[in-house]
Amino acid sequence: MIPITDPKRQFAALEADIMEKMIEILQKGSYISGEHVKKLESVIANRLGVEEAIAVANGTDALVLTLHAYGIGPGDEVITTPFSFFATAEAISRVGATPVFVDIDQTTFNLDPRKVSEKLSKRTKAILPVHLFGQPADMNELNNVAKQHDLIVIEDACQAFGAVYQGEEIGTLGDAACFSFFPTKNLSTMGDGGMVVTSDPVIAKRIRELKTHGSNQKYYHGEIGYNSRLDEIHAAILLCCLDHIDSWNAKRGLWAARYKKNLEALRCISLPNEKLDRRHVYHLYVIATDERDLLIKHLASRNIQTGIYYPQCIHLQKAYEHLSYQEGDFPLAEQLSKRLLAIPLFPFMTEKEQDIVIAGLKDFQVMPSC
Repeated sequence: MIPITDPKRQFAALEADIMEKMIEILQKGSYISGEHVKKLESVIANRLGVEEAIAVANGTDALVLTLHAYGIGPGDEVITTPFSFFATAEAISRVGATPVFVDIDQTTFNLDPRKVSEKLSKRTKAILPVHLFGQPADMNELNNVAKQHDLIVIEDACQAFGAVYQGEEIGTLGDAACFSFFPTKNLSTMGDGGMVVTSDPVIAKRIRELKTHGSNQKYYHGEIGYNSRLDEIHAAILLCCLDHIDSWNAKRGLWAARYKKNLEALRCISLPNEKLDRRHVYHLYVIATDERDLLIKHLASRNIQTGIYYPQCIHLQKAYEHLSYQEGDFPLAEQLSKRLLAIPLFPFMTEKEQDIVIAGLKDFQVMPSC
């Protein structure tokens, strides 16, 4: 089976470096929030040009901690997209606030800034855009709305490390940004991991305290916090991967360009649309078709894995029944949930594997259903 992504190949390529780091950590005996975590924070802060990078246990915690640090909680509203992984909205609910959904731009699949103003209220405290599948959201427009209404902007950058918007790397485009280092992400570790970046020293200090049980001095706790620390092993693996992330993202771009060259003439599928003023890093390569189930079955018969991202919009999830959203409230997002599927694309994919995927899609083009 040709997989959608294959982190095993990626880590295998760095096996010697990773094993060296693991032995070093084993021998030193410091396993949590040690020198590798501090170095990782420093390297990422320097790369992005931000004042602070705070390593946490996972991407979801990064979102929760950031919302909490900004004082967002019960009675507050946060505007976000209904078309993302559930954690985007879950983090808002976890701090006691209410997610307010806005439909998406049909070309980028990201939050549509033109529709945000319609959902503003006196309770709105923040906008939480997602750089979905690796393509940056329309940050200038969203920041303009936020500035006009004195709102916080928090980037959900969990799928987009290394993506660029108008010459600026994502993570620098709002008040704070949150990353995930889950194994299938572009920059990843062999487990969970996350990061918050910001240039606000007050917020950074608050997140550092919150992530360690609300403490800034061992055994003294100023508030109820969380246990959300990054392990040394994961930090060391991430440092190994950081040396290669740009070449890996460039390889994703090359595979995406090759798909476009070979598939853009097909009438049965639509390819992702990369905006000219940004660099998409293709965390996932997602196509659209009205014959999704048939295409999935067809590609499976060729031993080609596919994945549906996401089969049900967040506003229609059972967990949000209490918000009384209905099918049809966000037609563009709902339409995409029925049409999108991911096909294989990852840095260590081979040309032969991609040729098999391309051939499978071209063969589907001539089937009666198409």
